Amino acid sequence: MKEQFLARMKQMLGEEYDAYLETLQKPPYRGLRVNTLKCTAGQIQESGIAMLRPAAICADTFYIEDDTRLGNHPYHMGGMFYLQEPSAAGAVEILDVKEHDWVLDLCAAPGGKSTQIAAKLKNTGFLLSNEIDSGRAMTLLSNLERMGVSENMVTCADPRVLCEQLKGCFDKVLIDAPCSGEGMFKKHARAMEEWSEAHVQACAKRQLHILESGCACVKSGGTLVYSTCTYALEENEAVIDQFLRSHPEMELEDCAVSFGRSGIAYGDLDAEKVRRILPMDGGEGHFIAKMRKIGPETSSKLYFQEAKPRKDVAEWLTGIVDEAFPYAMEENGLIYLKKTPFLLLKKVKVLRQGIQAGIRKAKRIEPMHHLYMSAVLRSHFKQVCVLHELSEAYAYLQGNLIMKSGWHGYVAIAYRGCILGFGKGDGTQIKNHYPKGLRLSATAHYER
Repeated sequence: MKEQFLARMKQMLGEEYDAYLETLQKPPYRGLRVNTLKCTAGQIQESGIAMLRPAAICADTFYIEDDTRLGNHPYHMGGMFYLQEPSAAGAVEILDVKEHDWVLDLCAAPGGKSTQIAAKLKNTGFLLSNEIDSGRAMTLLSNLERMGVSENMVTCADPRVLCEQLKGCFDKVLIDAPCSGEGMFKKHARAMEEWSEAHVQACAKRQLHILESGCACVKSGGTLVYSTCTYALEENEAVIDQFLRSHPEMELEDCAVSFGRSGIAYGDLDAEKVRRILPMDGGEGHFIAKMRKIGPETSSKLYFQEAKPRKDVAEWLTGIVDEAFPYAMEENGLIYLKKTPFLLLKKVKVLRQGIQAGIRKAKRIEPMHHLYMSAVLRSHFKQVCVLHELSEAYAYLQGNLIMKSGWHGYVAIAYRGCILGFGKGDGTQIKNHYPKGLRLSATAHYER
């Protein structure tokens, strides 16, 4: 641990510094958040997959109390839970998402907070998840697909370009800003290696620029939540104080939660209204501030595509699910489905909008993995082959044939109520269509 960093922490924590040093000798907190789009917290608790302890941050979050590794468990692969340190759920709890809200997650990768927002929306409203880094944006996309999110858009864009087209369009905006990552030192050695006071200052400057962009997207009366996973005063209270000084239309609100602790006094900021979560509070390190737009906003004019599904698409879909989609869009042979019209944006790289349902090949349409992962469809598939043994689930996730007869055509593959993907039956066996890039190795397993 860098001495300069420790000196800063000692100055900040005072009498609690020794308690903080003790936490550095302990492993990082581990946890999961249940994906309520696909199951209930009770189902995960009763499954016995690990020793779980409820976290006070959020009703659906748990600490993992034993050494169980759940990354390869079929329930994780099928999107029933997201592996996440529980205090990371605090920002979305404070954002207070309601059904039918329009929500922007401006710095969304790897997707923990976006998938938490989606669960609160319950396939209503609209979620736009953006990530400027292309590599991290693909991780975001993969996690949103796995968790079954459908009424959403995923973009890879500079916040300034994206937000210019979306002024005054969102009820809720989350900025989980890129930061120096001081709360991630135990988890990511690279964060510690890259740390310096100059890096802290550079992060603070970038955070203010992102806040400028995101603020414009908030409706009058709407909410903006800013969060980081760092301890640095310069990136937390100081950023919010400076931002509020230049934005009289934004008002700091009390986070109104019992977890964590108050912030640190700085400038004109009311430190009692913001929240910090330190390792002594049950989390590795988070800062959260909640603001409301009290002034009028300039609203952008939005454009939508309301194309209906082509006849062959509707007929193809009818053979797989007993659920209809009023809107469909096709690009480069890929078919996307939504319950609401597709939002059109200019000069923005859109990675996906809606469910990536199928792909045209010659004169036929083949389903895509996202269709079967979609939470809104999990009880609507006409054919579902249920695997009862863990060994069978791993055989499927490794790409093996499923030796079950009597199935013809495309069929969802499920393990004890969790849909993992799909295959195609010929009456004697089911050909595996689990994506090759997601398949587990032959040695992958889960042990409790």
